Amino acid sequence: MAKPKHTQAHLSRTVPKNQSEFFKKRTRDSMEYYMGAKLLEVGVNPKNTVYRWRSEIRGDQEVITVSAYWGESRQNLDNE
Repeated sequence: MAKPKHTQAHLSRTVPKNQSEFFKKRTRDSMEYYMGAKLLEVGVNPKNTVYRWRSEIRGDQEVITVSAYWGESRQNLDNE
């Protein structure tokens, strides 16, 4: 019996809420680069991937999450 294939991945980083936008953008850029490298490692083309970003404030911290969707998960996003 074949294992179901993953069609999405998520990565979160926590930064101080009052951090400059420059630093937050640099954090997001490095997260996207890291996510792309990890996707390549598992045989997923990052160019065929849709990225979604989420930011959540928790006290004096901000949790930044990038989600990558490909294959069936990407098709489900397109149909929303």
